[in-house]
Amino acid sequence: MSVELNHTIVHSRDNRDSAKFLADILGLEVGDEWGPFIPVATANGVTLDFATAPAESITPQHYAFLISDEEFDAAFERIRQAGITYYADPHLKQPGEINHHHGGRGLYFMDPAGHGMEILTHPYDTSRPAG
Repeated sequence: MSVELNHTIVHSRDNRDSAKFLADILGLEVGDEWGPFIPVATANGVTLDFATAPAESITPQHYAFLISDEEFDAAFERIRQAGITYYADPHLKQPGEINHHHGGRGLYFMDPAGHGMEILTHPYDTSRPAG
């Protein structure tokens, strides 16, 4: 068997709130509660298992989601409709903008626990500069 990422645990202030937030933006389903986890599964079989944790123990992480142009349009519209601040860069210096790195589109936004979320339409080509 080849190595594949199966799941990761995402600490949140409220597992259901954070799972619903991400699922709503990406057009995914929130799975059934399993122990302390609320899962959100992606199309490639990776599950983000949201777990409630004390706020002081949450270390912000970055999660990037490769999506189609159509899914980007839909997610971007949901972000705008919800009034979520989005950025063209991971350092959050370009609010209200998207990027066009590697021939695609991308943007960054924060989830309720302070994790950096990214949606992008083309994977990074690390053999050439972004932009």
